[in-house]
Amino acid sequence: MTEDAHILVVDDDARLRALLSRYLAGEGFRVTTAETAADARDKLRFVNPDMVVLDVMMPGENGLALTESLRREREVPVLLLTARGSPEDRIAGFEAGADDYLGKPFDPRELVLRIRAMLRRTASPAATAPSGPVQLGAAEFDPERGELRSASGTIRLTGGEAALLGALARKPNEVLSREEIVATLGMDEAGERAIDVQVTRLRRKIEADPREPRFLHTVRGRGYVLKPGI
Repeated sequence: MTEDAHILVVDDDARLRALLSRYLAGEGFRVTTAETAADARDKLRFVNPDMVVLDVMMPGENGLALTESLRREREVPVLLLTARGSPEDRIAGFEAGADDYLGKPFDPRELVLRIRAMLRRTASPAATAPSGPVQLGAAEFDPERGELRSASGTIRLTGGEAALLGALARKPNEVLSREEIVATLGMDEAGERAIDVQVTRLRRKIEADPREPRFLHTVRGRGYVLKPGI
């Protein structure tokens, strides 16, 4: 289902770009490469990738800045690659809007597994969610399409945010632990921190006051719960 997906690989290391291009193509993906953020922007004028695999440390505009920019313009999933794998670096990546994070050096087979898992989540972000819309105050979430809408139009969600909101909408008013959410979304253990960051981002989009949430609540020591309502 995901084998013919189009992947944009952005990395200033020519050897790694060539390696990833060959390996991903051998796994059935269509691949476009770019060596800098500026080069990626040029390519994005002509291609509409299903996913971006993006190096963090690049000359000029770095991967975090490009991720933030992509988040304002597109819903494409972003997987960050970096040799800096500390918890602080991972958090910075998720806060910038990345959907996943893989430290260098890495096994290309793991990269492929993560790409396929991300594409499955974003292709059907709420396949098990209820078919009807979920009301969140002035906004309405459509689980089948993974879309959040308000009176002023569609509110942009990343693939990870849509998948998370869909998982919570599937069991409204029920507390889900981070472990349960990670398992539902097919993420690895490191995804628990990504869930926390995505919850913070979602609150900025659905709550009038993210510091005093009405809909997306934290239950201390247990997890998160979505409480729909007007």
